[in-house]
Amino acid sequence: MSFKIGNVVIKNKVLMAPMAGISNAAYMKICEEMGIGYAVTELISSEAIVRGNKKTFDMLKGLDTLNIPYAIQIFGANGEVMAKAAKILVDNFNAKVIDINMGCPVPKVAVRSQAGSGLLKDVDKVYDIVKAVVSSVLVPVTVKIRSGWDFDSINAVTVAKTVERAGARAICVHPRTRTQGYSGKADWFIIKQVKESVKIPVIGNGDIKSCYDVKRMLDETGCDAVMIGRGLLGNPWLIKNSLNYLDGKALIEVDLKERIEVMKRHLKYLVEFKGEKIAALEFRNHIAWYFKGMSFSKILKNKVYQTSNIRDIIKILNEFEEGNYEEW
Repeated sequence: MSFKIGNVVIKNKVLMAPMAGISNAAYMKICEEMGIGYAVTELISSEAIVRGNKKTFDMLKGLDTLNIPYAIQIFGANGEVMAKAAKILVDNFNAKVIDINMGCPVPKVAVRSQAGSGLLKDVDKVYDIVKAVVSSVLVPVTVKIRSGWDFDSINAVTVAKTVERAGARAICVHPRTRTQGYSGKADWFIIKQVKESVKIPVIGNGDIKSCYDVKRMLDETGCDAVMIGRGLLGNPWLIKNSLNYLDGKALIEVDLKERIEVMKRHLKYLVEFKGEKIAALEFRNHIAWYFKGMSFSKILKNKVYQTSNIRDIIKILNEFEEGNYEEW
């Protein structure tokens, strides 16, 4: 099941996507425990890295505790700046892979900064940026793209060939356009087209909600691996079940005790890497994802949102596990 990105060996075909505010070292460790083969950090501003912005560097805390290969994802619109940022990350943060974001659809990145998916409108600039970053570091460089800016300019195959020619060692395709954002349906046929057009590994991404989706994407597109994004929110067990399903093993059922044990470990890692105050604030969003669709989840979420104290959050989780939530 393994494959390579350059000289980096990835042990399996189930990968973690970069998600803003989610793909930090704390949740990457939880996903590592579930068996993920590879993970990509949330997008990091190349301009902020070059300026030495402390808050940006703080986003990378804890990565050195991971035992899986991972990429640090950068975004920007200036090839020279992105090349400098990549070198800083390799030299000072031991990045094993640099991933270039050419898929972020949010206006702040794609429109105002002409970065992220905004780069898809200028293929020559895509080449120049990838070439500059590749030339600045000795580690593999990868690129994450969308299918195109809009339905009238779907150019994923052209962009894929361009980044390969510029020296990228893998490409991840999220087959939605920038104008779609995260709405509508991902067109997996575009992943298949990209796979058939380049020799570097192609990673598929988009609309992975179950282990069956993972297998189906591999079968339908021929991609080398599947990167899961929003499907992992509150459900890191999707990784373990996907690996089990691909290996022909039985799927696991997650009981309340296991769910809360994992949540506590996640909270512990957040505290370790970000401090209690930030950890408490960030974890409140995860509470809703972990308990989505479960009875009394709304009551639990409201209870947690009333506090920013770590000990109180753990107490609430313990009470929920013991069935005392009806007293709230």
